[in-house]
Amino acid sequence: MSFQQGLSGLNVMSKSLDVIGNNIANANTYGAKSSRAEFADMYASALNGAGTNNVGIGVQLASVSQQFTQGNITATENPMDVAINGGGFFQLTDGHSPVTYSRNGQFKVDSTGNIVNNQGLKLMGYQADNTGTIQPGLAVPLQLPTAGISPQATTSIDMEFNLDSRLATTDPGSGVSPRINFTDATTYNKATSLTTYDAKGQPVALTYYYQKTDTDKWNVYVTANGTSVGGSSTDPQPLTELDFQSDGSSATPTGVTFDIPASQNSAGSQTLPITGIDLSFKGSTQYGSDFAVTNLAQDGYAPGSLSSIAIDDSGIIMARYSNGQSKPAGQVELATFRNMQGLQPMGGNGWQRTYASGDPVVGTPGVGNIGSLQAGALEESNVDLTGELVGMITAQRNYQANAQTIKTMDQVLQTLVNLR
Repeated sequence: MSFQQGLSGLNVMSKSLDVIGNNIANANTYGAKSSRAEFADMYASALNGAGTNNVGIGVQLASVSQQFTQGNITATENPMDVAINGGGFFQLTDGHSPVTYSRNGQFKVDSTGNIVNNQGLKLMGYQADNTGTIQPGLAVPLQLPTAGISPQATTSIDMEFNLDSRLATTDPGSGVSPRINFTDATTYNKATSLTTYDAKGQPVALTYYYQKTDTDKWNVYVTANGTSVGGSSTDPQPLTELDFQSDGSSATPTGVTFDIPASQNSAGSQTLPITGIDLSFKGSTQYGSDFAVTNLAQDGYAPGSLSSIAIDDSGIIMARYSNGQSKPAGQVELATFRNMQGLQPMGGNGWQRTYASGDPVVGTPGVGNIGSLQAGALEESNVDLTGELVGMITAQRNYQANAQTIKTMDQVLQTLVNLR
């Protein structure tokens, strides 16, 4: 026994307590990973390179390794909080220093639209173009669009309905002019409406009037902001005539193409003409049941501004606009390493690659061995607080035992000195 053995034990136990203390301090740090002190014994080499009765000369700290196990995922209801469920790291950059890798998904949007963490580092991924198409390739700092979404004029309308075959004929005949009066409900059977949009995104209210002309035959009239689409205001003409099968299962034609003329809306503003609209009646029927519209949709929309974002489990960032539209703004790219133990902790819940860790293997969430994302949640620290407290008691006992070996050696030496 020597002082060296006890002294080395005191040193490593002190460092072990440092590691345990750091783990306990970060028990509530999102994305933090616990560390473990790993020890190795020490032996002196014999002069002749042999010897089976060597006595160790103490202990050394071989490594402080981090444990990259999955932490619990806690819901936060903040859409900018993102947790990684599985392997992988977020990639963060300040534009100058090496890329920082992190498991902490507490993100925010800065004044320029960049997605950043609490240290101001920008989240990296694939940016989307103006049409919402993801541009894969080299990861860049993700930036949310600051401009609104442009309007889109209506180009197609899908209608699916059932006309009641039990209703009486309301068409007065081709010899009467006008054959329909939009203000007189006795001149048609049913009506429904739909809002379309011109090139400026101005709403144009379309109203469809269904007039039974004969058994299995119906006229379809359309008005735009109260102006007849076919014929004139004094003599409206049907847009098309639907001819149903005898069993009411389908109608011909299944679709028509028409133009919406310029009109004046309820606010007194002039709307633009909309040309070449494809109107589909596919799936419409004429059965002996009440009139019902089962589908009524069009592809135009008004302009809108960015109202919120949402991140799905594949990392796609969906930008949602005030007009109800949404489109991808980018996709988060994650990175993983063959040797995660080789990463260098940098503080701020981040690591940087080293020669030991190897180069990062990048990919989109949910592909290969890269985990998926969960928005509105955060990954807690994987520190086992109970285990750390028990480990602290054990390390304290070991420290005391090593101190006792030094005390014992001191007493032995004192005995030798006192020999007469």
